Amino acid sequence: MKHKVVLASGNAGKLSEFKRLLAQADFDVLPQSEFDVPEAEETGLTFVENAILKARNACLHTELPAIADDSGIEVDALHGKPGIYSARFSAGWQGKPASDELNNAYLLDQLKTIDSNTKRSARYQCVLVYMRHAQDPTPIICQASWEGHILKEPTGKNGFGYDPLFFVPDYNCSSAELDKDLKNRISHRGKALERLLDALQATDAHLE
Repeated sequence: MKHKVVLASGNAGKLSEFKRLLAQADFDVLPQSEFDVPEAEETGLTFVENAILKARNACLHTELPAIADDSGIEVDALHGKPGIYSARFSAGWQGKPASDELNNAYLLDQLKTIDSNTKRSARYQCVLVYMRHAQDPTPIICQASWEGHILKEPTGKNGFGYDPLFFVPDYNCSSAELDKDLKNRISHRGKALERLLDALQATDAHLE
């Protein structure tokens, strides 16, 4: 029997990844858009705070368990930016709204004076929150990161977000050049989700 869970995101790329990752784990992942859930206001100052806000919002409007993902990329030369603002990093730059393409261009612009790969070190961060209901006092929280560095130009066609700029040393290519299944196993989101599944199986929280 599949257990319904709402993904508190409107991001098509994230939905695709979650569906693939949870396909074998008795979860039927439904996008919150199917329930006309309004976007949560991300007023938190950390990935954890924003993930909790999004999960609670999805539970409140669907009366189903929810998984929320708050993730982003931290660049050391930029003191951890864009961080929680990764999705909207370029908003207003060149007078345009944020988009994946513009975010990547803006990041390259911010790093244009930095040549050394060591100084272009970065990591993806992912925090996942699972809530059984909107008043859940003990949400499951799992976090994982993925180390790499920022390339000097986009490479690859797969993935989304900053994937074309995120170089993965172990595979000598960008995240956007990785096979989807491989990326799902080694990425920040894949590792965080493995931890979440372990926690769910240990507590049977998804059956509550």
